[in-house]
Amino acid sequence: MKPIEGKTLGGLCLEAAALYKKRRAFQIYRDGKIYDLISYREWGNRSLAFASLLGTLGVQAGDRVMILAENRPEWPIAYFGIALGGAISVPVLTDFSDEQIKNIGNHAEISALCVTEKTVQKCAGLDPAIPRIFIDRCEDGPVSGALKAGEKPGIPVCIHGITKQISLEREKDFMAPCVEEYDPASIIYTSGTAGKSKGVLLSHRNLLFCAGASRTMMRIYPRDRLLSVLPLAHAYECTLGLITALMNGASITYLDKPPSPAVLLPAVQALRPTAMVTVPLFIEKIYRHTIAPALTASPFYRFPLTRPLALRAAGRRLMAALGGSIRFFGIGGAPLAADVEDFLRKIKFPYAPGYGLTETAPLLAGTVPYRFPQGSVGSVLRGMEIRFANGEIQVRGPNVMMGYYRDEEETRAVFAADGWLKTGDLGELDKNGFLYIRGRLKALMLGPSGENIYLEEIESLLNASGLVEDSLVCPGEKGEIVALVVLNQKARAIINAAGGVLEELKKKVNQQLASFSRLSRIEVKDEPFEKTPTHKIKRFLYSIQKPRDAKADPATGLPPGGSLFPGTSPGSA
Repeated sequence: MKPIEGKTLGGLCLEAAALYKKRRAFQIYRDGKIYDLISYREWGNRSLAFASLLGTLGVQAGDRVMILAENRPEWPIAYFGIALGGAISVPVLTDFSDEQIKNIGNHAEISALCVTEKTVQKCAGLDPAIPRIFIDRCEDGPVSGALKAGEKPGIPVCIHGITKQISLEREKDFMAPCVEEYDPASIIYTSGTAGKSKGVLLSHRNLLFCAGASRTMMRIYPRDRLLSVLPLAHAYECTLGLITALMNGASITYLDKPPSPAVLLPAVQALRPTAMVTVPLFIEKIYRHTIAPALTASPFYRFPLTRPLALRAAGRRLMAALGGSIRFFGIGGAPLAADVEDFLRKIKFPYAPGYGLTETAPLLAGTVPYRFPQGSVGSVLRGMEIRFANGEIQVRGPNVMMGYYRDEEETRAVFAADGWLKTGDLGELDKNGFLYIRGRLKALMLGPSGENIYLEEIESLLNASGLVEDSLVCPGEKGEIVALVVLNQKARAIINAAGGVLEELKKKVNQQLASFSRLSRIEVKDEPFEKTPTHKIKRFLYSIQKPRDAKADPATGLPPGGSLFPGTSPGSA
């Protein structure tokens, strides 16, 4: 079947519904069974009905409609229904705080809210006159309209019941407003590492160009089965895990619970997905907690001649753990640990790295599995242009955002004078056009003689040590290099038994670094770092305390009388 080339999100929805008809578009996996099977044709009809419902509620073309819901088949129905109605979707992550949701709703001046029973209470701070559309409620009885006589906007609206009524009686009368490809389609409020949430305004062309261009790298077919494990409100999942899949007639399964190992492992065994898009933490946890311990304990792995046999067996275990049918495993959103990537390459696992940001809808670079050098994020999307200004990656092309919604100052700051988008990331291209990311510009530190110190490279070494669950490297008060670390259970047990681990860890890491990049000390954090939805640490939340004057105990690396996990008084080495 020929892939869809719709010029707007609404056009994509209607064309795909007409082309793929009875093929399954969405379903949800719950308690070992599959529910809510929705075909492409039904998705198109229900999206049209949703658009009609919005009109009944007074939503007009150009109005903003928030989607605050967990992943489920009704999410894309609402998303494309908003587009068909000429409105602008405002997808919001469900783990945003109530205050953040209130601020976003007020800033976007939303006209309606799409919620579920799980999320509606998080909207309590928003104007009660704003209609709440419960996309998870199902009523079989007839519904005469969105609002009954005498009722005010803001009542719970059951989209299932109303959809049924509109599909039968109003669909033919619904007139979709004229929407052009350069019109705004979505406002995505970021939850980045810098602290301030900004509304990234993306047009229909931004999103559809990115999804279309990604098909040269993420080759999806109608026979493919995608499993969604990232929030749809994030640009990464929405574009590559939803729009790209629908362009190509694939089916998508959602999980009714967060993808913890207890939920995910039975799901992949039952569903046997052929494609997934994930973040590095997903595969890193599987490798470090399950694969690596068994691999290093294997007697075959200890000897060079039999090591390939051990690696082959580990590769089979990984594929089996993911259902046995994976042929495309996208990894993006954050850097992949070097030791994990080395393992994936040795076992010939079909992973494919990518790079992008919300402001580019989001993909900038990517690759098909196997055809890229280790450490790179692939090649730049066809149709995009890239340049470097003092090491910073700058881009322009059809997927670059329209700007930050109602924030001219931030929009001016992120664009160069000649219109190129400043990504804030450091990188370089090799002679074959493959892109390498060196880290965030804000995570770059200058050495004593002006040397570039890439803090994220030091973090990668710490994370690969086998002792560190997570780390953040930053300058101390006197310009020294300091690492904040969250230790894993193995490290905690070793320290409790013998001590001296922090000093040994610092020594081991420093042996792999240039003299100007070496750590001065390591401080232990008791609590996990607060992170973004793609599991990047929110750097702005953390600062280095003034170094202690007390001399550390050489055996433990702690001050006299100190404890390894004293809460606000981290240990140091």
